[in-house]
Amino acid sequence: MFQAVREATEEAVYNSLFMAGTVTGYAGHTVEAIPVDKVLEICREHKVLRETR
Repeated sequence: MFQAVREATEEAVYNSLFMAGTVTGYAGHTVEAIPVDKVLEICREHKVLRETR
């Protein structure tokens, strides 16, 4: 059960990080979205991701 909770939490964190868009909030403060393509490129360079075929 603990493993399932950990995996669900991890997935929720990934989704919140990578699916979020750029937002502008109070007083015009803008937070840019994470560039998913760049993150994938860096992960591939460091062999963090498994290639799926």
